[in-house]
Parts: sequence; structure tokens; C-alpha cells
Amino acid sequence: MEHEHRYDGEARTPDEIDALARRAQDGDREALDALLRAVRPRTLAVCRGVLPHSADAEDACQEALINVAHKVGSWNGRGRFTTWLHVVALNSARTTYRRLKNQATPRDPQEGLGADRPDPRTTSVIAGTRLDLLEAMETLEREHPQYVEPLLLRDVYGMAYDEIAALTGAPLGTVKAQIHHGRRLVRPLLRGE
Repeated sequence: MEHEHRYDGEARTPDEIDALARRAQDGDREALDALLRAVRPRTLAVCRGVLPHSADAEDACQEALINVAHKVGSWNGRGRFTTWLHVVALNSARTTYRRLKNQATPRDPQEGLGADRPDPRTTSVIAGTRLDLLEAMETLEREHPQYVEPLLLRDVYGMAYDEIAALTGAPLGTVKAQIHHGRRLVRPLLRGE
């Protein structure tokens, strides 16, 4: 087979990635290894979209690839594997952000008073992160979780409405409404607006 003779650095087409994912779902370890190598650059790019600090993005990417390896069977094959991967990578990046934020926040409210620690509510714990966007998404997730995933996929990653509908299994009109309502709820949470 042609895909068996590729060099590691050679890009694969979406059809080839889907084929590798199907083989990996069937228990083919070589296909899983090839799949993880093929999707790593895309996964890292998604993580960098949320976590611009390289070390943090690398950590999130590793977590995402581990999740892909363990959960490849949950890809239903209706849409592209790379669309499913987007959500896995996005969730890993957001989990990494939460972990870093929790590590930077004092557990005892009295502990941080007067200290030289930056205020985690106004200062990013991760260099270059759009803290206001991530905080807005955290708030939206607590109050209206159904809007978070469609909104991030559309407005942060630029996915088409029909791709989001296929990925989430929701009707196209519902996806458009969720994005519209999510934008309306997030707008006042962003600084400077």
C-alpha cells in the first residue's frame, strides 16, 4: 500500500488520515502510530491557538494525542477525523489552561494579599494568552455550556457551520442559533467592549 511507504515528515491527505483512523480503530498499532505522527502538527496548531506559550501548547498537544490514542474508537466516521481531532485538541488545550490557572491561584484568599504575585483575574498565567477570551469561555461554559463548543469551533478555528453541525450531530439551524446566542452572551464579557 502506498501509505505504508511514506516518510514521517510527509503530509497526508484527509482521506489518508481517515483511512489510518479506521485501521487504528480496528486495532492496527502501526496505523495508530502513523496517525498520531500525521496529526501532531495540526493538533499542536490548535493548542497554540489557545495557549501561545510553546511549552504549554506542547503539554496540551501531548495530552490531546494521548486522548486520541485512547479514544480513537469514539470517532464515528461520519465526518472527517481531523474535525473530531479539532475538538479533542481544543478540549486538551482548555484543560491545560484550567490546570495552569488553578496552579497560579492561591488556595487561601488571605495567602495572596500583599504578595508580589500577579492577580490571576487580570494577568495571564500563560504568556500571550487571550485571558479575556478564555475567561469568557469559562463563564459561558458554567452558565450556558451548549454554546461553548460551536462558538469556539466557528469563531476561534473558523470551521464552517456545516462541519460543526456534522461534528456535533445538531441540525444546521441549531448550530447557527447556538453560535449567534453564544456571541451575544460572550461579547459583554470581553475586556474593552
